[in-house]
Amino acid sequence: MTVIRTQLPPPTRAEYCVIACAEAWRDGGEILASPMGLIPSVGARLARLTFSPDLLLTDGEATIVRPDGTPEGWLPYRQHLTMVASGRRHVMMGASQIDRFGNQNISCIGDWERPKRQLLGVRGAPINTLNNPTSYWIPKHSRRVFVEKVDMVCGVGYDHADGARHHRIPRVVSDLGVFDFATPDHSMRLAALHPGVTVEQVREATGFELTLPDEVPATREPTAEELRLIREDIDPAGSRAREVGS
Repeated sequence: MTVIRTQLPPPTRAEYCVIACAEAWRDGGEILASPMGLIPSVGARLARLTFSPDLLLTDGEATIVRPDGTPEGWLPYRQHLTMVASGRRHVMMGASQIDRFGNQNISCIGDWERPKRQLLGVRGAPINTLNNPTSYWIPKHSRRVFVEKVDMVCGVGYDHADGARHHRIPRVVSDLGVFDFATPDHSMRLAALHPGVTVEQVREATGFELTLPDEVPATREPTAEELRLIREDIDPAGSRAREVGS
């Protein structure tokens, strides 16, 4: 009997973004993952199913859930607040603007007293960023988002953290690459490029001068099992492509 092995289609840009988001929770241990957005959610579930089995996932309210969404525990609100304030949660938020030191804006564009555009509002961004690690997911990397200085600080960056005990921004993931703050002054650094993206493309789409290493690595390749999990178990409808194209 002849066994015919079909070769998986190569990873899409969206799937590299999923991998980059999942890596934010590597070696996190038993912490609460709070992904906001489709691709971060797929990434958190992938991390739980593979290299971060102790990760805790929630339904956004009070139930701890398995990667398939079925309940496995209960998280009362008082305990949730304890985890938030003690650094035992890792949030991945969005950003309407983000600057070189990781300050994030989701409140308004323009002057706060007379904004050009009203957005979500500050919401929980300050307490998230000061009390537990916070990463960011930006589906469309552009100069409108990556700005020299945010119009209003909602999520607190390194230049405003004032030594907050649990403040940390592990990574920023966009549709072009991965960024961190592993520099002497905690300014943003290009940490990895998604395949097919050039350094010049990233520089052109960024409104401030990024720190560039001598060699920029590529976002790591997903394993065959990770691709299977993404495509068959976690997001079989291919919804990830709505945030990032192929």
